[in-house]
Amino acid sequence: MELHQIHHLFLNSSGVSTDTRNIVKNSLFFALKGTNFNGNTFAQQALEGGASYAVIDEVSGLNDERFILVDNVLETLQTLANFHRKHLELPIIALTGSNGKTTTKELIHAVLKPYFKTVATIGNLNNHIGVPLTLLAMTADTEIGIVEMGANHAKEIAMLCEIAQPNIGYITNFGKAHLEGFGSKEGIVKAKSELYDYLKVNSGLIILNSDDSKQVVQVGAYDPVYTFSESLQTSVNVKLTRKHPFLSVALKETVIKTQLVGSYNFHNIAAALAIGTHYKLTPLQLKQGIESYIPANNRSQIIQQHSNEILLDAYNANPSSMEVALDNFNSIQNSQKIAILGDMFELGTMTSKEHLEVVSQAIATKGCVFYFVGTHFFEQKTDHPKLQFFETFQDLQLHLEQSTISNTSVLIKGSRGMALERVLELI
Repeated sequence: MELHQIHHLFLNSSGVSTDTRNIVKNSLFFALKGTNFNGNTFAQQALEGGASYAVIDEVSGLNDERFILVDNVLETLQTLANFHRKHLELPIIALTGSNGKTTTKELIHAVLKPYFKTVATIGNLNNHIGVPLTLLAMTADTEIGIVEMGANHAKEIAMLCEIAQPNIGYITNFGKAHLEGFGSKEGIVKAKSELYDYLKVNSGLIILNSDDSKQVVQVGAYDPVYTFSESLQTSVNVKLTRKHPFLSVALKETVIKTQLVGSYNFHNIAAALAIGTHYKLTPLQLKQGIESYIPANNRSQIIQQHSNEILLDAYNANPSSMEVALDNFNSIQNSQKIAILGDMFELGTMTSKEHLEVVSQAIATKGCVFYFVGTHFFEQKTDHPKLQFFETFQDLQLHLEQSTISNTSVLIKGSRGMALERVLELI
């Protein structure tokens, strides 16, 4: 079957399904393969569950005219998404970066959705499967698409750009994330800048944080560019007016009170304001969008629990985000503070060095007790009165069950695999 024929079936379907556990009636099922599963074995089940067609790349003993046999299901999904993107001809905003991608994406969406029919990446479905699914969620009514792009190795952002073909792009920062896949900090900069490379070749608009010298160097003399800054003369100027307990910013004369904590979120907010301004929204309209956003999913959430104030930032962690999270926590005024920090993953040969640097930062931090959790931190174990090391979460759990924490500010941060949000049940 030709691609345009599959697209015609897609347009007349209820959308795309990839999991038989939540099949939508009249959807187009794509039998994707993973490390531990083969969607082809579930294709018949998908049809029985209500899917109109099943795209497969393996022939089974079953014979059903609703099977669509292709060479590679994943490549067909990606090609279909690109075909659909061209069919819609709508503006696509793409963003990537080491830290803050999802928060920034959510802020951009919060700013634009009251005034435009927008579709944005759900959660952090930002990879070679998530980006196509996001594009295929867009319809003829969609006015703006917002696509988050994640990567853990070189050429991945370039590939995602070829699928999504963005018109506008923004990179949050170049931090130390996925060092195992990128090899070095220079590798990270080069890989993330693949978004800039695509936009430059295709005359797209770059949204630039002019306060970030690394970004300025990567963009160079390229035009068109839409800039924002706290202090420089740029397209949009945003001022940080308050840090605690939640950030407040000023756009021209309009003060915007957010539900976000941590000065590291300032540029995420500013980027959303810049994009909203580019789309001709007024400061008052932007204020309403930003102030409506409440962080969730273990990202920079403030939780009042019993007598404790908990900063839950346990969705993920890397050396850069850990450093700024500790800097922010250090600025909180409370005589009793505990930071519960979990291992950082995907750091490759830099694992030992980066975990040691966090321990060193902890030792230099005053007025805070640190609980380190996981084998990587445990390997850096050292005797210090304010540091405690737990090789497993169960070891931490036993300690917390025997302790009483009250009237304390608590930071919880670690990589996703550590699932440190479990700590909430223990304090």
